Amino acid sequence: MNKLLVSVAALATLAAMPAMATDIIVVAHGQANDPFWSVVKNGAAKAGEDTGVNVDFRSPETFDMVQMSQLIDAAVNQEPDGLVVSIPDADALGPSIERAVAAGIPVISMNAGSDVAADLGALLHVGQSEFDAGKIAGEKLAELGGTKGICVNQEVGNVSLDQRCAGFAEGFGQDVSVIPTMNDPTEVESKVRAALDSDPDVDTVLGLGASLVGEPAVKAVKALGRDDVLVASFDLSAGFLQAVADGDAAFAIDQQQFLQGYLPVAFLALNAEYGLMPGGDVASGPNLVMQDSAEQVIELSAQGIR
Repeated sequence: MNKLLVSVAALATLAAMPAMATDIIVVAHGQANDPFWSVVKNGAAKAGEDTGVNVDFRSPETFDMVQMSQLIDAAVNQEPDGLVVSIPDADALGPSIERAVAAGIPVISMNAGSDVAADLGALLHVGQSEFDAGKIAGEKLAELGGTKGICVNQEVGNVSLDQRCAGFAEGFGQDVSVIPTMNDPTEVESKVRAALDSDPDVDTVLGLGASLVGEPAVKAVKALGRDDVLVASFDLSAGFLQAVADGDAAFAIDQQQFLQGYLPVAFLALNAEYGLMPGGDVASGPNLVMQDSAEQVIELSAQGIR
């Protein structure tokens, strides 16, 4: 009887103890100065708040695959309950991701890597097909009258951005040149202006990031007085959305990156608690935000949600 009482007391003590915290680590490739990734981080933080799990969001200071692989390795060594990764370069990051999977850590990819995630062992991917999104943008810009275009790539080496430009070229169906730049709005504005100056036939500019490329591209076009140039950009910023609303830009391509931060964390929290997991990838985009709908999302973009 005494042993039974001791056992019951021990069980009661265990039941009264707080449950072990669930820890989820997010490792993203986005650079610290890119507002796009602050929205992803906001989504992950909100999911942690809503589900009660601990979320640790990490990223390299610059687009650095060596450093990012080291961040993933460090996360694996901490044995979290789940790992969220973006995969802009499968060759560089694949071994680290496979190490996480081999260690029994549930992995979900987001934003970049939809075409390689399953092969590396990720449970699913949350994001958009970058090639298809670029193709949709190209088709729309051609429909709006574009005849010769440039695709401005601010993160050379990111496979997802290469896919956007390739999709754009196919959908546009006409001459497209890729303009590589650094992740610097001042340089982007200068290079876009130089490209338009050197070739007056260029009448279409596709940016791959709204604040870092789309906004300075609009400035370059306005500085040259080129009302004939169509400007579109991937992703959202309050400034670029205002340009769309004002008719200074054609449209923005929204991949809803808040969901890319939120959903993987929420899915991994449900997996840790109940063993639940969606049966396939989740498409967060693309959606074209045109002039008639831009005003509706400007405030949410300024708040870091859209």
